[in-house]
Amino acid sequence: MLRAERSSYHYRGRRADQADLKKRVKEIAETRVRYGYRRIHVLLRREGWDVNAKRIYRLYKEMGLQLRHRPPKRRVKAKLREGRCAASCSNEVWAMDFVHDQLATGPKLRILTVVDTFSRFSPAVVPRFSFRAPDVVGVLERVCGEVGYPASIRVDQGSEFVSRELDLWAYTHGVVLDFSRPGKPTDNANTQVVQRQVPGRVSEPALVHEPRRRGAQMRGLA
Repeated sequence: MLRAERSSYHYRGRRADQADLKKRVKEIAETRVRYGYRRIHVLLRREGWDVNAKRIYRLYKEMGLQLRHRPPKRRVKAKLREGRCAASCSNEVWAMDFVHDQLATGPKLRILTVVDTFSRFSPAVVPRFSFRAPDVVGVLERVCGEVGYPASIRVDQGSEFVSRELDLWAYTHGVVLDFSRPGKPTDNANTQVVQRQVPGRVSEPALVHEPRRRGAQMRGLA
C-alpha cells in the first residue's frame, strides 16, 4: 500500500485552453512563411503573450508548421527531388545525360543522350568533342521540333544542365527540370539503357566536321 494525499485523487490540470494561442501561431506562420518557431515566439512576446519558446516549439510541431526547403531560385519550374512516379505515357518524362568515349585515333568525345523513360525511345544521341549549354539547348530545340516537348526532363547537376540558357529554354516552353541529388547518379539511371548501346551507334564519319572546324579555328588564332 502507498500512502498519498487525498487531494492527489482529485487533481485537475491548471493549463489554460490553448485554442487562442494555436490560432495566433498559425496566423503568424501563414503570413510569415519563412519564420520558424523562435521568430514566432518573439512576435508573440511582443504582443503580450506570456509563453516560453518550448511551448511554441511543441505547438509548432503539433500543427505541422515545420519549414520546408525552398526550391532553387530559377525562373523554370525546377523542383527538388521527391518520390518519383513512373511515366504513364510518351513525352511525359525524359532523362538526359552525357556519355564519355574516345575514338580509336585518340580524341575524346562527349555524347549527349536523351531517352523517353516510358517508351525507352531515344530521340537524341549526339556526339561532339565539346558541349556547352547553348549546344544542349540547340539539340533539345531540334528534337522537340520533331517529337514534341516533354513535361519534364531528369538531369544531373552538370554545368550544362544548371546553366541559365537551359533554364530559360525550359521556362519558355513549360518544361520542368527535375534535378537529381548531388552525388547520386542513380537518380538518373534511365539513360543507362541508351548508354550501353552508344558505342555501336556512333561512328567517326559523324564527327569528321568537328575536327575540321576546330582546325579552322586554330588556324585563325595563329
